[in-house]
Amino acid sequence: MAETINMPKLGFDMAEGLLVRWVKQVGEIINKGDVLAEIETDKATVEVESSASGVVLQLIVDQGTVVPVNAPIAIIGAAGEKVDAPAAPKPEAPKPADNKPLPSVPTIAPVSQTVASVETGPVKASPLAKKIARDNKVNLANVQGTGPGGRIVRKDIEAVLSSNQSSVTSVQSPSAVYRPLSAEDQTLQTTKLRQAIGRRLVESKQTIPHFYVTHEFKMDALMDMRRQINEYLPENEKISVNDLILKAVALALRQFPNLNATIKGNEVIQFGHVNVGVAVTVPGGLMTVVVKDANQKMLRQISGEVQAMAARAREGKVKPEDVDGSTFSTSNLGMYDVEDFIAIINPPEAAILAISSAREVPVVVVADGRPPEIGIGWRMKATISVDHRVSDGAEAAQFMQALAGFLESPVRMLM
Repeated sequence: MAETINMPKLGFDMAEGLLVRWVKQVGEIINKGDVLAEIETDKATVEVESSASGVVLQLIVDQGTVVPVNAPIAIIGAAGEKVDAPAAPKPEAPKPADNKPLPSVPTIAPVSQTVASVETGPVKASPLAKKIARDNKVNLANVQGTGPGGRIVRKDIEAVLSSNQSSVTSVQSPSAVYRPLSAEDQTLQTTKLRQAIGRRLVESKQTIPHFYVTHEFKMDALMDMRRQINEYLPENEKISVNDLILKAVALALRQFPNLNATIKGNEVIQFGHVNVGVAVTVPGGLMTVVVKDANQKMLRQISGEVQAMAARAREGKVKPEDVDGSTFSTSNLGMYDVEDFIAIINPPEAAILAISSAREVPVVVVADGRPPEIGIGWRMKATISVDHRVSDGAEAAQFMQALAGFLESPVRMLM
């Protein structure tokens, strides 16, 4: 029996997506899990996998069409099977007030203002086209777009590369890009991703009553255990401090289901799964990838999943399951030598943990009944931001104590 493939919902606030390219065409065989199409959201270009095996019977929408979430986009079935296809969604017309065609694309800053940029003016291009242009040093300002509203799409960049046109330019080094502040004001158009981040976080701060609890963790035992584990692992499989923290967070959340929750009206919904979101830096902003059932996974599995998802996010190639379904989020700035910071809750979740750097600092050492001494120890601060409608300070503090139990006696995570 034929199965209809719908536009997936990739995140809390996604309402529509741009169908950038069909990977499979009508009549081609496709297996469940094969990539069917590429769609663009506010956050990234995402590969949509088929949920069925069979033959592509119909592609309901054209490339370059903006499609509402859950609207049908394709039909998969048996060869020769007759189907009554649902009507294709009508492309949304441009809003007169915006005075620009949909989908809207951010204006890119000139090279002199953007590190390692290869674009030299206001251009409209899909994230996939931008990535290919960056990788091949193609100047988008010299490329003629054939997509909706003159948008530059993948085939336009490929055409330039195949014909070896003169739109190839060198990427300036950072030293050539960063220049002293000029007397002239510079106006930079925010990216679509940055706009999406802004909308969500303004909503979060305006509608969620945040409170914060900070705890300092003793990290000596964890740093030592990580060193011992990594002695037995190849370079590309070594465990990071963040991997260990994610595992500890997931285990602590099993003891505090109220923080692994969301609020809906007058009800608090405590999630049965612990899916920990990990904020990843991507060009133009942040994206949260999700480790599903993190409390049940081995450290090496968590590490491998985070590395793979982060790589796809930075390449603009996330899968729907990479970014969907988080129940609690983390944000780690430890690699930037940060002593302490707070994070804004990622709605509709109830809490987020801001993780700072693990640092060697002077500490007071008390042992074997001897007088206190000054020594060197590993310490790390983390701050939890919590929705006050769901929980209170005492519960958040108890969660941080439970988290300390795992971080300061990390062998418990291996049991």
